[in-house]
Parts: sequence; C-alpha cells; structure tokens
Amino acid sequence: MSKSQLNLTRIVLLDLWHHKWVLLMAFIVIANAILVVYTSHSSRKYTSQWDQLLQERDRLDIEWRNLLLEEQSQSEHSRVTRIATKELEMKRPLPNEEVVVRVP
Repeated sequence: MSKSQLNLTRIVLLDLWHHKWVLLMAFIVIANAILVVYTSHSSRKYTSQWDQLLQERDRLDIEWRNLLLEEQSQSEHSRVTRIATKELEMKRPLPNEEVVVRVP
C-alpha cells in the first residue's frame, strides 16, 4: 500500500511538472485575489481617513469664522469707547489739558 501511495504521489508531481503553466496560473489567480483584498482594505481605510480629515477641516473652518466674528466685535470702536468710559473711567481731555510731545 505504501508503494501505491508513493506511485500516486509521483504521478501527481510528474503531471504537475508537465503542466507548469496551469500551476503558474493557479498561483497568479491566488496572488491576484490576495492583492484585490488588500487593495479594497486600503481603499476603505484611506476613504475613512479622508472623511475624518474633511470633518476636521469643517470644524476648524467654523471655529475660524467664530474667531473672526469675535475679533470684529472686540475691536469695534464704540465698544472700546464704552469700556474706556465706564469700566476704566477715562474721559477725553480738554484742549487746554492736552500735552504735545515731540521727539528731536
């Protein structure tokens, strides 16, 4: 029985050796299938990262707009004048109280 198994193994190996192109094609098909799976996985991963980056960009854009609005409201002349007069108790000097400083 052992001899028949050895002959069968030898026959299969010889048959594969005579049809090398079939074996090569089988390896190519398997390698192609593995590459398709890897490419699909990479594509999904990069698409997910792209979506996260777009969300982050949108969030930063909204924050930037809010900061611009805050800057505009903080720098209004009427607001500065109001804070100076009410909180700091500042007032405009009279013309005779003004002092002009000149640098030589």
